[in-house]
Amino acid sequence: MTNAADDHRGLPDTQASRRYFAKFDRILEHLGRVAAMLHVEKRLTKDEVEVLARYVAALSLTFRALSMKYLLVGRDTGQFFGSLTMDVKDSGFPTATELLVMANDAAQADQHLRTMPAVDALKDQMVAEIIGDQAIPTRLQFTLSQRLYYDELARGKLFWARNDPQCLWLSGEERRRYLLHWAVYDSQVNLPTIYLMEVEDSGRDALPKDDRRWPEVQAHLMAQSLGGLKLLTIAQGFDETFDHLHPKRLRRFHIGPMYSHSFTQQSGPIREVLEQARAPEGQDWALAWTLEELESERVRQEKSGWFSRVDREVFALDPFAGRGAETGTTVTERMVILPERPFQALAELNPPGFAQVRKFVVNDAGRVLSY
Repeated sequence: MTNAADDHRGLPDTQASRRYFAKFDRILEHLGRVAAMLHVEKRLTKDEVEVLARYVAALSLTFRALSMKYLLVGRDTGQFFGSLTMDVKDSGFPTATELLVMANDAAQADQHLRTMPAVDALKDQMVAEIIGDQAIPTRLQFTLSQRLYYDELARGKLFWARNDPQCLWLSGEERRRYLLHWAVYDSQVNLPTIYLMEVEDSGRDALPKDDRRWPEVQAHLMAQSLGGLKLLTIAQGFDETFDHLHPKRLRRFHIGPMYSHSFTQQSGPIREVLEQARAPEGQDWALAWTLEELESERVRQEKSGWFSRVDREVFALDPFAGRGAETGTTVTERMVILPERPFQALAELNPPGFAQVRKFVVNDAGRVLSY
């Protein structure tokens, strides 16, 4: 039995670290374009795409902050500060510990910034050292990188280990309809996971203005945000806990794993695909993306207390081969985003299990093709 820590690896090499962050910068750009394509196909609403785009942008800012933190990794900075730790087996993303440390740093960012020289002052000192001492100002470069890291944290709007629920009004006045959305960084598999829930509210007060219900809803949803829980379990638990909130649709997006022949220890067909592709730098990757969806198909009434009755949702489960009970979803859609060279290798090898996986082929010009 292998230890989970055995699947984690640092990136102590300067060039490898910078290639890794540059790769994710491109991948997350493509992810936003794929979400836009799903909107054109009416698989996602305009509101859902905008919410997803915000989370993808937040992920980009998180990677940007981490790239600043580890900008001088592998260089002699006069002090040991470690290197980015990534999950090479299960996800290809940074480990959850990186985000937890980053959240702790963010809580103290203002304190650090007050004691650090300004960016322009550091640049002036670097120029003086280059000209006057004819030396590479590595230690000043390190100080500048940390300054930029704390600047990113202070600006906020990053993707954290926990991103608490927010409420977006969709329609209705008396029976209001909301889109609740929240996200977590799943520590079991080191992957970002995004939740979208459409809810009808039959309560007296609007949910986001209800000082009692809204904090309870937020706490409940975050406690249930575990990748191992089925959507059916989450939705039924929510439905039974809140008599005046009716979950009509729940979606969960698993972003990742990211596979790269240069960085991850993938197994199975994807390993052979990336090996055969021999893609140039920047195109040696594939990103899996899974969408789970659960929809209410009807409402039944249930007795509540002595005299009243409440609505309870009956959810539609996947009818094919009895898989609904197994997956706890109405439908599960698996997708993969990859550049042209890996896609060509995938098409040639045609490995089993990939026929039902939807492929989005992307290029650096921003074009997205679906297969």
